[in-house]
Parts: sequence; structure tokens; C-alpha cells
Amino acid sequence: MYVIVDIQGQQFKVKQDQRLFVHRINADQGSEVEFEKVMLIDNEGAITVGTPVIEGAKVVIEILSHLKGDKVLIFKKKRRKGHRKLNGHRQQFSEVRVKEIIA
Repeated sequence: MYVIVDIQGQQFKVKQDQRLFVHRINADQGSEVEFEKVMLIDNEGAITVGTPVIEGAKVVIEILSHLKGDKVLIFKKKRRKGHRKLNGHRQQFSEVRVKEIIA
């Protein structure tokens, strides 16, 4: 059984006990969060599609940890002008585990 769920503006295909990285969720480590924007449920071949979401379906996740992603460097240069600019960014992520799928 898998579902397609909207977690903070991104759609993920998740299964029971799956671990994944999502954009940082403002909740404490070890807490549980419910997401009710379930768009598709596949239960052993029986597919249910929402319009746009399925009423009564939700996904319960547990937050395992908060961490930063790899550094992304942004480098801008204008040739023959002596202009160079270097900028960096590290995205904040949360590692979560799908605890329960309620269809």
C-alpha cells in the first residue's frame, strides 16, 4: 500500500515505515505530525484518486531529526569587468518516518 501526500507544498509517494527528507517542519524532534492532503491511495491494486484530496485519509509521520543539506555555491561573474560574487546556501531539512497511513 502506498499513498501520494502533499507535505509542505511537495508531493511524496510514501509507504509504511519509510524514511524520507522533507523541508524543515516546525515541530520538536520525536513528535508526531499529521498530514491530511492525501491525493491518491493504492491498496494492492485498488486505486482511489481524490478530487483534489481524499476525505478522511491522513498520514501520520514521526520527526526523527533536523539537519542541513549540502552546501550549494552560487557564483556570478561578469567577464572583463573584475566583478565576481560568491554566495552559498544550506537548506534546512527534517528526517521523518511514516508511522501510520489511515485510508
